[in-house]
Amino acid sequence: MKRSLILFLLMAATAAGTSTARPAWWYLYQSRVDGQRACSQTPLGEGWVQMAGPFKDAHCEKLVRNK
Repeated sequence: MKRSLILFLLMAATAAGTSTARPAWWYLYQSRVDGQRACSQTPLGEGWVQMAGPFKDAHCEKLVRNK
């Protein structure tokens, strides 16, 4: 009985966490070497500078209004 209750509570906690998750935002980066631009959800490394963001889409066109 206790094992079932613990399992149920664990599953409920996991489901609650996933239902409130949102997608990661996108940021526009520019290369320090040749000025190329790239849109990414994660930092691209030391050779890149974050220029703008956050954006809602992978093309870095729809700017997020409220964080």
